[in-house]
Amino acid sequence: MSERTPLYAKHIERGGVMVDFAGYELPVNYPQGIIAEHNAVRNAAGLFDVSHMGEFTLKSKDAVKALNRVLTNDFTVMDTGRVRYSLMCYPGGGAVDDVLVYKKSGGDFLIVVNAANKDKDLEWMSANIDDLEVEFEDISDRVAQLALQGPRSGEILSSLSDSSKLPEKYYSFKENVSVGGVNALVSRTGYTGEDGFELYCAPSDAPALYDALMAAGEPYGLVPAGLGARDTLRTEAAMPLYGHELRADYPVSEVGLDFAVKYTKDDFIGKAALLSRPPQYVRIGVRVADRGIVREGAPIFTADGEEAGVATSGTMAPALGYAIAMLRVRREFADCELYAEVRGRRLKLAPVPLPFYKRA
Repeated sequence: MSERTPLYAKHIERGGVMVDFAGYELPVNYPQGIIAEHNAVRNAAGLFDVSHMGEFTLKSKDAVKALNRVLTNDFTVMDTGRVRYSLMCYPGGGAVDDVLVYKKSGGDFLIVVNAANKDKDLEWMSANIDDLEVEFEDISDRVAQLALQGPRSGEILSSLSDSSKLPEKYYSFKENVSVGGVNALVSRTGYTGEDGFELYCAPSDAPALYDALMAAGEPYGLVPAGLGARDTLRTEAAMPLYGHELRADYPVSEVGLDFAVKYTKDDFIGKAALLSRPPQYVRIGVRVADRGIVREGAPIFTADGEEAGVATSGTMAPALGYAIAMLRVRREFADCELYAEVRGRRLKLAPVPLPFYKRA
């Protein structure tokens, strides 16, 4: 049976269409529909329940050494109050997951992982740092998380908080912020391609925080948003999703996330394999030039009929007005004329630079 987040009753009250996702009952959309939710985030604001995400703490003197071993980014130099994106690899170079790391102090870190990978990540990290002097703990059941996303999210949050105590820079955070009377960690992060915040609080406080945000946001056009809009928004922003662009059998060097892979540091799990094998594939973006939508798993062909790769994500992009897809294609075909096979038809594709959408 699926678990329920602390906000389950709020979703039901607002007519959320509930589905199973990563072992949780979560809303895929509300009565206004995915397109309305998507457009609200692009033009005003949307509020997401992301309490299904996993949270780990990593503390003690070897914390940085542990992070540098199991993650691809370099944590040797990182300011307190900053957030850093990283990949986590298997020895062969494929992805275990992608994560966010929050530095709370010199040896105190919060690691946020994908919900579907939480148990696997916990086991993998524990096994690979057990020789180090660290305190590593899964605190997921003690944390609720809400994502307030969109160009008006700052105004909404400032109406409930002391704006001087909110994080100003993207990928930074502040602790012990009072938001509508609820104590929260507030980070300027998100998964939509818009400005926004993610708020972490005690599960018992989550309903009050949700109500306060929704009430404060009503004059600004805030709407509740579900998994459907979360996916269309992240696809427009070309943000990878584990199981799609990131997989255990896809080397992370082939996903276009080199900014998060630091080969200059001493070592990390997967480094040797990545250095020994030049990337065979590349992630590219396309617009569907013919009528139709290209979904995940659609095979990709050249004009000569040679199989070039596969679509990893695809959708009709509400903010753009046309269908888009991210492809994993062999490097030699990245600049070729490409077609996607959808229900027996070959749909012509036109290259588009990533990200498809970038806020002004």
